[in-house]
Amino acid sequence: MARSQQVGRGATIVDVAKRAGVSSMTVSRVINGRSGVSAETRAAVEEAIKVLSYTPNVAARNLVNSTELRIGIIYSNASAAFMSEFLTGVFEEASSRGVRLMLLKGEGGRPPPVEAIEDLVASGLSGALLAPPLGEAPDVLRVLRDAGCAMAAVGAYQSPGTICVRIDDRAASYQMTRLLLDLGHRQLGFILGNPDQAASAERMAGFYAAVRETGGVEVQVVQGDFTYGSGLAAAEYLLALPKRPTAIFASNDDMAAAVVSVAHRRHLDVPSELTVAGFDDTTLASTLWPPLTTVHQPVRALAAEALSLLIAEIAAKKGKSRVPREIILDHRIVERQSTGAHLSSPPS
Repeated sequence: MARSQQVGRGATIVDVAKRAGVSSMTVSRVINGRSGVSAETRAAVEEAIKVLSYTPNVAARNLVNSTELRIGIIYSNASAAFMSEFLTGVFEEASSRGVRLMLLKGEGGRPPPVEAIEDLVASGLSGALLAPPLGEAPDVLRVLRDAGCAMAAVGAYQSPGTICVRIDDRAASYQMTRLLLDLGHRQLGFILGNPDQAASAERMAGFYAAVRETGGVEVQVVQGDFTYGSGLAAAEYLLALPKRPTAIFASNDDMAAAVVSVAHRRHLDVPSELTVAGFDDTTLASTLWPPLTTVHQPVRALAAEALSLLIAEIAAKKGKSRVPREIILDHRIVERQSTGAHLSSPPS
């Protein structure tokens, strides 16, 4: 009797998928009569449903077939400041569109498990919005593409089948580096972002483009990953050098904030003894002391634009209209008190 209850009434779509040896997404396709499933696989799923006495959730099934927009927000970004801005932009746009949001988070800066993404898709998604770095995560993109799910990504570069909304990272980094050089700095430190993100490479390219225009510049580049912790390690290395940089440009505000923290701990005045610049212009940049000179990346607007285009893409599937595949929004340099002119000798 106990076994009967376990097999029958408690069975879920995940149980059916495991028994049939397929994904939850495939089970969902069979239940909803969709194409793209072989006869053999369909038979295996139907057999598992029968053995487990599985009854599909009628409410969920109706949602799959309804016209309600259900957008999955998939993220794993390690920067709480960035994600706060990103989600605010998403929520504001969604509330004005009457969209239902479903959030899926990866832990430790890693993408969510493939099984979790498959289950999210199987619940009846209209489309998925990806926060960086997931717009360039192969496993995430593969699952969504296999499901035929419309996708939009913030901060991604040339991701096939995905709407990409970003800024010109290379130009932004060039302009910030140019500012530091114009302030007279010739000993520069640069902290790279996550090596798996194209934006990191673009920001490094912009940095070097500016450096190459100016003679007599010495550069120290350290790998980071957009986390505060990686910024601490990078700053400790740079500021312990016999000939330390007079200016450090970090690829995001979290790492720049870490540089300021290490500078304070080493009793270095910012900016008279060390200039620091960041990237993003999150709330962290304006609440730090001293307030951070940074690249303003309109994260809220990027997220809202990506969601708007994703909704248009879903609607376009029913007609002939074409949605732009790449949108580049404007950035700007925000000068605050963390940058200053290079002094030939430190203040007395």
